[in-house]
Amino acid sequence: MKNFKNLTPPKIIAAGFLIIIIIGTFLLTLPISSKTGKSTSFIDALFVATSATCITGLTPVVTAEHWSLFGQIVIMLLFQTGGLGFMTFVTLTFLFLGKKITLRGRLVIKESYNLNDNTGFVAFMISLLKFTLIVEGIGALVMCPQFIKDYGADQGVFMSIFHSVSAFCNAGFDLVGDSSLIPYSGNYLICCTIMALIIVGGIGFPVVLDLYLMLKNLFVKKFKLITCWRNLRLHSKIVLSFTAFLIVAGTLSIMAGEYTNPQTIGNMTLPHKILASAFQSVTLRTAGYCSVSQAGLRYSSKLISILLMFVGGSPASTAGGAKTATVAVVLFAVITMVKGEDEVIVFKRNITFQTIRKALSVIIMMLMLDIIAVIILSVTERGCGFAYTGIDLFYEVFSAMGTVGVTTGLTPYLSNLGKLVIILCMYIGKIGPITMAMIFTANSKKREIRYPDGNIIVG
Repeated sequence: MKNFKNLTPPKIIAAGFLIIIIIGTFLLTLPISSKTGKSTSFIDALFVATSATCITGLTPVVTAEHWSLFGQIVIMLLFQTGGLGFMTFVTLTFLFLGKKITLRGRLVIKESYNLNDNTGFVAFMISLLKFTLIVEGIGALVMCPQFIKDYGADQGVFMSIFHSVSAFCNAGFDLVGDSSLIPYSGNYLICCTIMALIIVGGIGFPVVLDLYLMLKNLFVKKFKLITCWRNLRLHSKIVLSFTAFLIVAGTLSIMAGEYTNPQTIGNMTLPHKILASAFQSVTLRTAGYCSVSQAGLRYSSKLISILLMFVGGSPASTAGGAKTATVAVVLFAVITMVKGEDEVIVFKRNITFQTIRKALSVIIMMLMLDIIAVIILSVTERGCGFAYTGIDLFYEVFSAMGTVGVTTGLTPYLSNLGKLVIILCMYIGKIGPITMAMIFTANSKKREIRYPDGNIIVG
């Protein structure tokens, strides 16, 4: 107990997700979890439990065909827990039992959601849960008519709930079959609803609260739109602007690269092409659904997809990746350097050196881990039975590390060692490389000795 009290917030976060994964693995190995009534192998159960908890979506088995209703419910609970964060449920349990949230618990919540403020955690958690249930409920209601039409009342309702929760949590698990949502690639109701859920879940809860206040000021207090925009926090402005840019740029890039490709969108009508390209751009932001064949993508489109997967969603959201704000900060710093300016100014606000250093550390660490994982897989997956290329390995690793969940088809053919590599990538991608690094480092201490500056030739 004494050792537990000495755990740092990063260690508690990592341990919490690990405990959830272990529980999920145990439940998925039970015979009741599979449709055949037989136990699922430990490595496959561990892979799926990790993928669900880390809201990735990669799976060595077809979710709709392999798992029973019990197994599918377990998976849904895992990615709901992973999407909101286990600390949300711990906090709500404490509130339900009438217990106070300790300072230590507040620090863990702050670390878990990358929050800057030290107050208002309880209100934040309650608002988060209410918002989540409302959005997921709306999403399920919208998709219900289509799924009920296709699968009947009982299965249709469950599929609506499952896909709504999965999309909002950016999990990417589906119950359609081994082709993800490709059968619905031209269905505007399903695709647009899924995209909306992905975006709302991926922009981050602090941004959602900011948007709520903005809309309240706009429609209730009758403020001007420009005034409402100016009142947004800097973080929200960067996230919203960069998210919109990535969605539009991704859509146009994928549509341009795949326009004449018969394996993806080449044979579709123009509106269908636009919808499929937009869906691909949005889902690569750590959602993991597919409306076109990932294996059929051209080389250029796969590279663009990898870049989008690396960026991912936004901080304090259900999404993974390096995060929009992180990449944006580094890009702004580069632009500032090229322009020869001393300070990084964004929306008339100065970005601190500490923020830039942290953003750069996240990007470099993620790239290093991605490359190391690709190198290991290139050795372990020789002769795995899947005719993959180098780009397929990068696609698989970046998808796992970014907790995206799309694959060109390699996942079911991974060796046990390869599965362990991807499992580790998903785990690190969920808790974050910085948090992972802090687990293995001692508590930082302020340096008492100040050394003279050294000159290094760079560039």
